[in-house]
Amino acid sequence: MTSRKRSGSGSTKRPKEKVVYIYELLCRGEDPSSESPEFWNEFFLLQPNFEALENEIGKLNNEQLQLVKPNLNTLFQRCIEMLDTDHPKRLCNSLQTLCSLFYGIFKKSNADPTFNILNEIFGHEKMDEWLKLLMQYCNRILLGDVPENARFMCLKLLQVLVTGTDNVNQNALFEHLMMHSMFDAFVRLLSDPTFRSQHGHDIVILLTILVNYRKHEATNPYVVQLSILADELALNGYGQMISQSLIDFCRQYIQSLNNVQSSSWFSSLSNIVGNMFVSDEGCERVQQIKANNGLLLALYEAVHLNRNFITTLAHTQAESSAPPSPSNTLSLAQPVPDLSNAPIIDITQYPTNLLVAVFQYCSIVMQDNKNESSIANLKLCFLILTCISEDQYANSMMHDSNLTFKVMLHRAQMRHRKLNVDRVGKSQPLAATLLDLLVEFIVSHLMKKFPMELYLLCIGVIHRILCYQKRCRVRLNYPWKELWSALIGLLRFLVNQEQTLVKKCNIFHLSLQVVNIFNLFITYGDTFLATTNSYDELYYELNREEKVFTEIHAMVLRYTTMPECEYKDDVIKLLNALVNILAIVKHFQNKIKEWLAEQGLSTPTEEQILDVVRKNYDLTLKLQDSLDQYERYTETPLHTNFFKLMVRDVVNDTRKHIYGYVKEAVSVIPDQEILLTSSMTSVSTGTATPASATAVPEAKALPSFA
Repeated sequence: MTSRKRSGSGSTKRPKEKVVYIYELLCRGEDPSSESPEFWNEFFLLQPNFEALENEIGKLNNEQLQLVKPNLNTLFQRCIEMLDTDHPKRLCNSLQTLCSLFYGIFKKSNADPTFNILNEIFGHEKMDEWLKLLMQYCNRILLGDVPENARFMCLKLLQVLVTGTDNVNQNALFEHLMMHSMFDAFVRLLSDPTFRSQHGHDIVILLTILVNYRKHEATNPYVVQLSILADELALNGYGQMISQSLIDFCRQYIQSLNNVQSSSWFSSLSNIVGNMFVSDEGCERVQQIKANNGLLLALYEAVHLNRNFITTLAHTQAESSAPPSPSNTLSLAQPVPDLSNAPIIDITQYPTNLLVAVFQYCSIVMQDNKNESSIANLKLCFLILTCISEDQYANSMMHDSNLTFKVMLHRAQMRHRKLNVDRVGKSQPLAATLLDLLVEFIVSHLMKKFPMELYLLCIGVIHRILCYQKRCRVRLNYPWKELWSALIGLLRFLVNQEQTLVKKCNIFHLSLQVVNIFNLFITYGDTFLATTNSYDELYYELNREEKVFTEIHAMVLRYTTMPECEYKDDVIKLLNALVNILAIVKHFQNKIKEWLAEQGLSTPTEEQILDVVRKNYDLTLKLQDSLDQYERYTETPLHTNFFKLMVRDVVNDTRKHIYGYVKEAVSVIPDQEILLTSSMTSVSTGTATPASATAVPEAKALPSFA
């Protein structure tokens, strides 16, 4: 008796899809359309096979490419012509086929440097005409009454075009994308809450990549248009996509902390041991941080190019995080739920606007300093903070005493300090939170693999904030002693590690920046310090840590006598910058010794020393120039290579995601598309406090400057 094999057994060969058979004919140089005038109409009813078309193109050698060039050109043109159809399935299939065609050709081009996409496939003659037509159809699809998956696939096609090569400046299609700009269509989609919720991420990534094409070599229309964009709805939508991603990242981080705290000690130990054998670059947290590069780069471009965008930084981002209203979630037929046992969610743990999200995100990224990806991400964060701290409106908003926020800044565990269990800080202006963030970086990154560039950026942001306060006479109520202690700790570290660090970097330049911040407090502190006691505390700290400044002075003197010192200019500048601090230390040390001798004491209290300081401001200091001046941030030439690498990472990451999306895309139009509507409030959610002017310090006998 014979048994019949099951149709699903492994020995049964799966029949080849019709569309795959057509791909093979096209890539053999045959013309499958010659037998039927309706071939192409029927072809675009077939579900595309992204992987099959890509593989067929990849198999072709240079000789075969010349043979099938007319077929690929015909397929390209037929796809574009089909974009004019009203048939939803044909429209989606043509877009998906274009994605596969361009993806395969770019992959082939990248594998073979001699392969020229314009010459070999499309030809120079009519390329501009066809790409112009493609951009027109894409513009119509993005703004027209089409199925949402067609709009989605259109954006994926544009992403395929802009991510074809690792280096965007070498992508031959960009010149055509520049000539036929899609910027207005992107703006209109970002302005619409429904379209933004569905396609906003893709649009922001597209804009970011397009802006970086020959950014400093020629006129880029996307750079020009982004820099003058004043549409508040579009700017808010742009910012909302960035804040949504950062808020989600912060939420996942907090949940992971809660999970660790609730797990047993044995599982925690297992995780620690397991992580010892996992590559830093490959761990999940690093990949999550790296995934934010695209939107962080988008934020950088916005704050760097567009001053109007600054106004959106404190706007509430409620579209993705706000719970639905009861009227929308309960029907009349449903009973009222019992809320007595409902979990309590602490909303203060999560950011409420873009600026708060950036601060909290930075505090998380700061804790991971063992791999290049996280360091690059943190550098991008500091460059964003640099641009923000240079903006007048951003500074006025961050220093507004009537606009306060509770922000959770995460702090790294360190042996010499205990972390506060309550991680949510007090309600305070955002400038105070930013200073807390920068102080945390200073004290938590004093290590052998010293991140010099990050420290220079960090100190630069602090300097810009103080310059604003001095210029506008803003008296921020802040515990300045924490900042002074952190800066003195940094100087102590530089002195102690001098022999190691001086071989790798210019520690004198960083020391000069730190010392000049102290000089700024000494010279102009009366214009921005909130209380008269702040001056006393400053002079007390300088005298308490006089050993640090004495050692720096001795180190500088030693290097002034070295004829081959490569940092001689900075050494001389640092020597001159120390004059006032050394004079203050010498003056008050003598006064304190005299007072101790009179009182017969050897161990005075802090209050006794402060009393000596208050009564002995009779000294003359040297007036130093340009303490409240800084060189405004420019991207070139210092950071050009950094951004080239960053854009390359964003392009590669985007390309990987496109492959998965388009490969699995289904062109079937659903019976009912659920459109997520949402709204964004343009008012800040800061805690409004009664308007009150900060008291100006009383006049006191301060040092005179000659």
